[in-house]
Amino acid sequence: MPLTEKDPRAPESGTQPPVVAGVFARLARFSHRRRRLALTLWIVVLVGVWAAASGGDDYRENYSLPGTESQAAADLLNHSSRTTTGDSLQIVLHDEDGLRGADIRGRVDAMLAEVAKLPKVTRVRSLYEDESAISRDGTIGYATAVLDVTAPNMPREDTERILDTVKEVEGQGLTAELGGGAARKLATGEGGWGEMLGLVFALVILVFMFGTLIAAGLPIVTALFAVGSTLAVIVVASHVVTIADYTPYVMMLVGLGVGIDYALLIFARFRGELVRGATPEEANVKALDSAGRTAFFAGSTVILALLGLVALGLGSLQGMALSVALTVLVTLLASLTLLPALLGIFGDRFARQFRARAAKRAASSRPEEGAAWRRFASGVQRRPLAVLLVAVVALGALAFPALSLRLGFTDAGNDKAGSTSREAYDLLSKGFGPGFNGPLYVVVEGKDGAEAPATAVAAALNDTDGVAAATGPIPTDDPNVATVMAFPTTSPQDEGTSDLLGTLRDDVLPKVAEETGARYLVGGATAASEDYSDKVAARMPVFMAIVVGLSLLLLMVVFRSVLIPLKAALLNLLSIGAALGAISLVFQHGMFGVEPGPIEAYLPVVVFAIVFGLSMDYEIFLVSRIQEEWHRAKDPAVAVREGLGHTGSVIIAAGAIMVVVFGSFMLSPERMLQQMGFGMAVAIFVDALVIRCLIVPAVMQLLGRRAWWLPAPLAKVVPGVRLERH
Repeated sequence: MPLTEKDPRAPESGTQPPVVAGVFARLARFSHRRRRLALTLWIVVLVGVWAAASGGDDYRENYSLPGTESQAAADLLNHSSRTTTGDSLQIVLHDEDGLRGADIRGRVDAMLAEVAKLPKVTRVRSLYEDESAISRDGTIGYATAVLDVTAPNMPREDTERILDTVKEVEGQGLTAELGGGAARKLATGEGGWGEMLGLVFALVILVFMFGTLIAAGLPIVTALFAVGSTLAVIVVASHVVTIADYTPYVMMLVGLGVGIDYALLIFARFRGELVRGATPEEANVKALDSAGRTAFFAGSTVILALLGLVALGLGSLQGMALSVALTVLVTLLASLTLLPALLGIFGDRFARQFRARAAKRAASSRPEEGAAWRRFASGVQRRPLAVLLVAVVALGALAFPALSLRLGFTDAGNDKAGSTSREAYDLLSKGFGPGFNGPLYVVVEGKDGAEAPATAVAAALNDTDGVAAATGPIPTDDPNVATVMAFPTTSPQDEGTSDLLGTLRDDVLPKVAEETGARYLVGGATAASEDYSDKVAARMPVFMAIVVGLSLLLLMVVFRSVLIPLKAALLNLLSIGAALGAISLVFQHGMFGVEPGPIEAYLPVVVFAIVFGLSMDYEIFLVSRIQEEWHRAKDPAVAVREGLGHTGSVIIAAGAIMVVVFGSFMLSPERMLQQMGFGMAVAIFVDALVIRCLIVPAVMQLLGRRAWWLPAPLAKVVPGVRLERH
């Protein structure tokens, strides 16, 4: 049947869309015939961008939140100080016999004098200079080492030198630990080997699928070229724009996953064409003109979802989103140019190997490839409603814990046990109370001096439930600005601290402000964490509307249907909910022995953007093949069965590769990367196995011909493309 011929049995949906001009076919022919040139160009690009990046990176984070109270407090403090200093480290000391003895004091003073001489240390304030720096029982105390740089910019080797100097004082019952932001870097260790382990497992899956090491290695080589080139570009860009230091890991996480997946999709179609007797060049052209086209639109959904993060306007999160979107774009370019060149180089060898294996399979009377998936699809089609209900209920149960997500940022209390930052955190909590590690800073601005209104608010804070103690006024260079520190009775991540923050802002401070006429702002790391979480929650509906809306429009253009895009969006939301629910169970509630704590405040939106895009990948992979079979057979049941028969093994293999690549980030020392890797691994597992192989066939069977319905008015205005040529 011609492509534009209308099926009399199909519902009215306007004219069939034309097939997009053969850009992909021409690209495949060029890459195949000029394969050595294409490969050389990619090598030159890779070497060139890394040469440009040889000067090193300048990654930095920006968590500023204009319009929030904590940001206003920080800005007011900065403007009221004539000098700027870096962050500080806490040198935490513990001795059960007490720290005030002359012998211990002499040893501690000598150690602190040595620390003061070290690089990046501007001054050291001894615990003996401030009586409040020693616990009431005299067994725990802390000195403060002020740095000339912020914690993110503190070289690791300088922090290690400070720790080594601090540790020299230990002995005879005295222990010493190092706390603070820079010290937390020592708890993370070095990453990298987990990601390599993921690649090894991916290679094993590909070898099992294609039977040869060379064939298995091409998708990985393609992904490595793309990710490697983009990483170098981001290193250079970090000197110009704000890019967080965790961005390269997220780029590798997504880039390797989608890169291998897109190459696998194209390679699988290439192999199928070779087995059917096509020459390597013909197979290359047909693979790129069908599977390559599918990969292009699938990648476009990922890029659209990532660009939706820009709309959130959250500092360095925008730089991360743009970096990962660029990674996906370069990965697509590599899949559409580098991979066809590599297939051209090894095409004759692959033709012999794949045809010989197909002939051996036929001679052994083994079932044709995809037969098991056709039987599986038939089983789903016999009981589509039951399959749909069971799968949806199971995923809904997994997603339920996501309703109680507690957002925030991890602190030293979540560092691995035994690390110096964790030990310092625990000692300070024991000696000074759990709230000592997360004080709330009340910045006071008075019209005629800040001392009186600051004293008044300190008194009010000391009478407030949930406040263990409040310091007296801490002056600044501006006589009209002062600070009061309030120490909660609960830890920084405790829900009670969040409740206290709300009480101070909504009740206590407005009353004091009415009495004194001063301005009061609550800031500090704990308050900033709450403000960040609130900002994410407030902007989430707009973000979701942008991502889901653009994806619906794209799928409507691709499939010329209303119900398929709606179904895809709902199922993607279900897989994301399951992922967030699993993250909550493991990282928030401590399942499997994981240290419980809050979920990183920006993680839900990052996971939403990436997983929504990747889920659309599998939707397009599967439904485009179902659409192809629908245009051929005009039988919806046959289309579903044949579509899953042709793509089931590829989807499972692609999903398994993504699961092992993402899951390998569970071995990362960074808790944020652990959460992200675990969440996306769960999402892909659920999406590939449960949603695409169970729910989608069941829904498509229930919809029948209605799945391809597009109202006539929309059919006239919605442009259309065909993903597959027949």
